[in-house]
Amino acid sequence: MTVFEATAVPGEAPPPDSVSPRDSSADAPTSVARLNATIRDFVAQWGTVWVEGEITSWNQRAGNVFARMKDGRSDAQISLRIWSSVRARIPSDLGVGDHVVAAVKADYFVKAGDFSFQVSAMKHVGLGDQLERLERLRAQLRAEGLFDPSRKKPLPFLPHQIGLITGEKSDAEKDVHRNAELRWPQVRFRTEYAAVQGDRCVPETLAALKRLDADPDVDVIIIARGGGDPQTLLGFSDERLVRAVAAAATPVVSAIGHENDHPLLDDVADLRASTPTDAAKRVVPDVGEQRALIAQLRARATTRLTQRVSHDLAQLAQLRSRPVLRSPDPIIDSRAQEVLLLSARGRDSVARRLDTAGRTTSELRASLRALSPAATLARGYAIAHLENGTILRDAADAPAGTALTITVDRGSVAARSDGEVSEGA
Repeated sequence: MTVFEATAVPGEAPPPDSVSPRDSSADAPTSVARLNATIRDFVAQWGTVWVEGEITSWNQRAGNVFARMKDGRSDAQISLRIWSSVRARIPSDLGVGDHVVAAVKADYFVKAGDFSFQVSAMKHVGLGDQLERLERLRAQLRAEGLFDPSRKKPLPFLPHQIGLITGEKSDAEKDVHRNAELRWPQVRFRTEYAAVQGDRCVPETLAALKRLDADPDVDVIIIARGGGDPQTLLGFSDERLVRAVAAAATPVVSAIGHENDHPLLDDVADLRASTPTDAAKRVVPDVGEQRALIAQLRARATTRLTQRVSHDLAQLAQLRSRPVLRSPDPIIDSRAQEVLLLSARGRDSVARRLDTAGRTTSELRASLRALSPAATLARGYAIAHLENGTILRDAADAPAGTALTITVDRGSVAARSDGEVSEGA
């Protein structure tokens, strides 16, 4: 709770009928009435305090109002009583969800032991004050990079399932469903209802966002509500909600209010739609447009293919019209005689080379035969070999009993030396 001004006047001494801890004991306890009276007299000295908060409960009974106010940044709450005389002096449009400043004085009801605050004045928080706080928060979030376009996730071309967070039976829900189904009749939704204003707006929207973001079948999430005054749209500038949307793994579309409404959710969302109807149109493709696009692409492909085939046929006809391809026989006939002449020349050249090589081979064979030991053997000579293969050149090398091999023109025979030596001729 934010305290703007306090006018408490501390008492110098408790009233005579008040009680203090030293005035009571287990043997001499004080009464409940005296204790309550002491509390009443004590809190009565606090005076009037100006306090800021959000109205969370507003019940009218016989002209009086019994309400509750909560702090905007914590769960702290107080009870308020507005008597009919004061109710006539404060704005008539006050109610649950309003952000107000009130002049309150502590009041302790002795009979029931209830503690509450009596309201002597109450007013809406000035819009300028709220906008100033929002702009400070906007600057802080921008400095952290939460508005950076590079971190925004692209939307799927055709989502299999759309997550929708909106008020139950709201016009925003009807607008999104109707326009999405007109564009793509097979579109599927998973809708999570949440309060779209008041103290339940932020926690219920956060819970719905968490459920949808955890569903793998949901490809995109739309947060939608109809238009409203800046006071009713404050929940969609709440820092907790804005940071949760920035941290979501699923792309989020903000469709809050009308074109001129600009909560912080618009800046951090992956896509800002001007209205719920605009969100449906930007999330779901138009089936008619897609069919027309496919027809257009088919026509382009047909035209390009027809042009390519026609071009290739024209090139083929042009090639076939050339003399060499139109009538190739004269060219073949004119070259045939040349091929025959070259073939004859080649055969004659090969024959001459073969004859020359044959004669050269015969001459070499005759020379080889004349020099060959085989020719000598053919004339009746023989060659004697010792057992180790050495040619016997001296009879002294073959004493009696030496085994010899005698090679003649046609084969070899075994012999043994008798040791006799004859004189050569």
